[in-house]
Amino acid sequence: MSVAQIKNLQRRLANLEAEATEELNRACGHELWQTLGFDAFDGLDDSDRRARANYYYGQLQSVRELKDVLG
Repeated sequence: MSVAQIKNLQRRLANLEAEATEELNRACGHELWQTLGFDAFDGLDDSDRRARANYYYGQLQSVRELKDVLG
């Protein structure tokens, strides 16, 4: 991969991370999920919000793993 491609990928990953964080804050109604992790979603009464939180948490974890690999 060229340097430009890596920079572009890092930018897209940062955008995905920001989107996932924003959606998790919206789904949970707070930022406590950042310290509690996956357990914060189990307490959500609304199944749609819980499903959305689980989806975006998975996206966030994938993005973080990719960012760790890229450095």
